[in-house]
Amino acid sequence: MKKTVSSIVGALLFISVNAQTATEIVKRADDKMRGEKSSYSEMTMKIVRPTWERSVSFKSWGKGTELSLVYITAPARDKGQSFLKIKREMWSWNPQINRTVKLPASMLSQGWMGSDFTNDDLLNQRSVVVDYTHRIVGEEKVDDVACHKIELLPKPEAPVVWGKMILWISKEHNLILKTEYYDEEGFLVKTELGHTLKTMDGRLMPTVYELIPADEKGNKTVVTMDKIQFNIPIDDKFFSIQNMTKIR
Repeated sequence: MKKTVSSIVGALLFISVNAQTATEIVKRADDKMRGEKSSYSEMTMKIVRPTWERSVSFKSWGKGTELSLVYITAPARDKGQSFLKIKREMWSWNPQINRTVKLPASMLSQGWMGSDFTNDDLLNQRSVVVDYTHRIVGEEKVDDVACHKIELLPKPEAPVVWGKMILWISKEHNLILKTEYYDEEGFLVKTELGHTLKTMDGRLMPTVYELIPADEKGNKTVVTMDKIQFNIPIDDKFFSIQNMTKIR
């Protein structure tokens, strides 16, 4: 009996330590990618389809997981559009029609600017640390880099799109090199690959992200990080509906 109790306690301790370690790994990786406090970035997104391609360039400001603002800089027909996220609410501004539109929650899973990234991916900045539970399920290599393989399951009532995520996070530098996104029924929807490692603003990170849908052959979206700055001072007032129309 004592042996059984001891075994149960040991198992519970192992599970607790494993869960804590997984959460810590995910948090370190998330902080490294988005900045512990804030970030500013300039990116180019190429949408690839079997018969055509198009590129969209944009600037992005983020502060934690509650505040983000994105401004489109190219092409000319889309330039000036902006997108704002404050907590769980999102808006878009289109200068051509001089109108601000609040995005309903139902649009979280829709493609952003016609890409394979969803509004949730680019705007909502869902917290992979807060909104999910974490569990180390193995160790695998991605491009010959040793990684922790971590399963993320949404917490009850968490306002997220995905039924499950699996992250491959490098052991040495805490980099998210691969992410699989699953729907609520457990089917793989898309895979994101991070590569072309460079040092930007003092930290090593992937500078190219490829998002590949699982069931749309020939489709993918490639985002290249042109510039990024971490932990810069940004006032909360910067993230406002009024500023959406003024930002450049």
